[in-house]
Amino acid sequence: QVQLVESGGGLVQAGGSLRLSCAASGRTFSSYGMGWFRQAPGKEREFVAAISWSGGSTFYQSSVNGRFTFSNDNAKNTVYLQMNSLKPEDTAVYYCNEVRRLSGGSIRAFVDSWGQGTQVTVSS
Repeated sequence: QVQLVESGGGLVQAGGSLRLSCAASGRTFSSYGMGWFRQAPGKEREFVAAISWSGGSTFYQSSVNGRFTFSNDNAKNTVYLQMNSLKPEDTAVYYCNEVRRLSGGSIRAFVDSWGQGTQVTVSS
């Protein structure tokens, strides 16, 4: 099983920026790429963004589109999520995971196994 380590979270004021990193020990042959998910207190985990292994395709939740940018460094098996113009509603624990792309185009976590995540807190 691929091991994932998230980092880069922190406390930032609204309008600020953070860059999350996710280092992977490898990749699963049949996975589509990598994704970021987040879980706010009292809410279910939700999809944030994904990138194909080639880096040629990216997907974003509508609420972060235009503010977040997903990139990857395949040589380092690391992906990054640049988060700009942060809002208080972005406050959550952020997790990375391999993803699969379903026939209808939607993105799902490849396995229902999660690391510790990294806390992002945006103050108003």
